Parts: sequence; C-alpha cells; structure tokens
Amino acid sequence: MIKKLLILLSLCSAFICTSVSYAEDDMDFDEFAVVDDQGEDMNTESVSLNEGDGPVDVKQFDIAGIMLGMGYEEINNLFFENPSLYAPRRKNSVIYTINQDWKYNLDYECRQNNVFLPEKLEKCIYSLARNRGLLYVSEVHLVRDFTGETIDVYFTSNATDNKVWKVVYNNDVDKVDGPSAVYANQREKKILSFWQSVVSKYGSPNSDQDKWISSENAYDPMMRAYYGQLVLTDKGLNATDSAKNIQAAREKFQAKPYAF
Repeated sequence: MIKKLLILLSLCSAFICTSVSYAEDDMDFDEFAVVDDQGEDMNTESVSLNEGDGPVDVKQFDIAGIMLGMGYEEINNLFFENPSLYAPRRKNSVIYTINQDWKYNLDYECRQNNVFLPEKLEKCIYSLARNRGLLYVSEVHLVRDFTGETIDVYFTSNATDNKVWKVVYNNDVDKVDGPSAVYANQREKKILSFWQSVVSKYGSPNSDQDKWISSENAYDPMMRAYYGQLVLTDKGLNATDSAKNIQAAREKFQAKPYAF
C-alpha cells in the first residue's frame, strides 16, 4: 500500500516558482520566526477497526474549532483576528519554514552567485524562498493560560495550499504535584474526567482503546488520545505535500548548462 502511494505521489504535477533576483534587504528576519524543516517520519503503524465498529469521519473532528484541511488564513481568523478561548503564545506563535529539498536548491543557487558567508547565505536562501512562494507558515502555537492548555497546529507547504495536516492538543491532567497518595488520586480523577469529555465529544474509539480512524489505511485522517493529549493527523496529506515538493525541487534545480 505504501509503495503504491509513493508511486502515485511521484506523478503529482509540480508547482511553478517565479524566478526573482536576490536582494540583501528583501527580508527582515526579526519580523517572525524562521526554522529549518526537520522533515517528518513517513513510516506509520498499521491500524485496524475494532470488531463490530465501522469507520468514523475523522476529517469532521475538531479540536477547539481546528479541523484537518483548514488553511492558515482560517486559523488566523479564528485565533489572531478574533477573541477566542485560545490565544497565540507570547513568543514565536507563528513559525515559517522552507521545504528541505527547496532549501538545498536555493543554497546551490546562492553559492553559484558567489554568496558564501553563512549569514549572507541564509538570508539569500530565505529571501529567494519568500519571493518565490516557498517560505510558508509551518506551525501555529496557541495557549489557554487559565487552564494551561496548549494547541500546536502543523501545516503543509504552499504546494498543497498550506493546509492543516496535524493538530496536537495538550493539558496537565497527567501531571502530579507530589508523591503522596493525595496527588495520585487527584491525577486519576483528572484523567478520568478528561477521558469522559473526549468520549462525549468524539464517541468511543473504533480502533484499539485510544484511536479513531476513518479507514484501515493509516495515511487517512485519524485521531489518537493519550493521557492529557490528543493528536489529530492526516498523514496522507503530508505525504502528498512532501512528494510534490521533492518532485518540483528536482525539476527546478538550476544545474549548470553543461555541454558535451
């Protein structure tokens, strides 16, 4: 199944980048946080339906109003433009990045234009990336100070329209304030209350005791619950995005015009 998926993804059409010359003052790196793409492990565990259970429409699940497939602008409107239970975290609430394959391309291009000093090389790479639509919002981080809850939202690149592919929710129900039996008892009650709220909102898991799946293909939308955490993912969307970037970066690599 995975091999078939990768073959299909390799056939995806590449998105087009407009060539723009580099200027040193193209970008002020103090305006927002930029990080290197760490890549995502494409391996995934197999999933199966519990006996007697059918698939559920996980793509319709939301965490604080955030759903898989939403665009960055929708998230911006929900939490940055309007008051909400959650607010952007105080520092680096929005993270930008560039796909690793494109970064390698632009590194080569900048070096071919005699940009070698590390700080100038980085600025050249990210300026070209921004001007060509390759720099994109990869993460949004939200907090609810009153309860200590956090939500981390992860996006695909512009190759797939900068869509939400993973949402990670965390709270403090698994934390213990001390070693005594009092704190252990409180922790158990907090976990039970959290789990009851999860089942009330999403229904009972249909895969093992902690997963909600939309099919037995682990690349389809699914959600998993942990103590104090929910992870909503669409690994298929992320894999498609990665494949499109790899293919497009390969096609657009500006190799020297060798003649032989």
